[in-house]
Amino acid sequence: MPSAREMRMRIRSVKNISQVTRALEAVSASKVRKAVAAVQATRAYATKAWQVLTHIAGQPGRANLHPLLTARSEIRNAMVVVISGDRGLAGAYNANVIRFTAQHFDQYPIPVRYLAVGRKGRDLLLRRRKPVIAEFSNLPAAPSFADVSAIGRLVVEEFLKGEVDEVHLVYTAFAGMVRQDTQVKKLLPLEFGETQDRVQAFEHHRLTAAYIYEPAEREILDEIIPRFTALQVYQAILESLASEHAARMVAMRNATDNALELVDNLQLAYNKARQQTITNDLLDIAGGAEALAQAISRR
Repeated sequence: MPSAREMRMRIRSVKNISQVTRALEAVSASKVRKAVAAVQATRAYATKAWQVLTHIAGQPGRANLHPLLTARSEIRNAMVVVISGDRGLAGAYNANVIRFTAQHFDQYPIPVRYLAVGRKGRDLLLRRRKPVIAEFSNLPAAPSFADVSAIGRLVVEEFLKGEVDEVHLVYTAFAGMVRQDTQVKKLLPLEFGETQDRVQAFEHHRLTAAYIYEPAEREILDEIIPRFTALQVYQAILESLASEHAARMVAMRNATDNALELVDNLQLAYNKARQQTITNDLLDIAGGAEALAQAISRR
């Protein structure tokens, strides 16, 4: 059984840890509020941009509109953009992203290369011996579109050069403080995901007037399709950042609660050990007094 001194040191150590986890929880709570505000500020625009892209993709002769809308006749290589965090202490957040990615792409019928956004995701992918062709880490705490536009440009360039024939995006959608949903989205070439999307796009196309492009249709598409594609990556990064901060806040709150519970248990065990020590000392004193009394009576 540990000594009283060792138990006191352990109690002090656990209390110090609880103070650290409580401070990290407070920091994460502040960051998650800002991240959620950023997500909400851009979600409507990103959603409308995605609707515009799907509407364009639903036009007749989409293959002639823009190369990013053209499905390849032969699919030889794929790229997966995996968005994770740069730091740990977020529970199973990073591990869940990589596990989800492995479930979807480990048995993919064509070779898959990975673009890692976040140091933790990169490390986990390399540990699994996955081919990581590029890595983006140490993004600002509140990234702007300009901070992450290089990721979108790289994805578009790789697709246009023919290095990859399809691009998928794996990220964590922010659904609440205690719930984050890891999702996969096919980024390029642009396709309708569900039958409902097709119906909505058809209705939207049927009810709206014909578009008149100025200065020219091709010039506008050359500008908005790559930009809106990069915008989907940017929105996914914002969603993942909010999810990461929320997961870290919950993990630190649980760690604080567990540390306080452990302190209570250790304090109870320490009190019992101290009480046992005091009892033993009293028994020794009583035994010594009894022995001394017997020795005096014999004289």
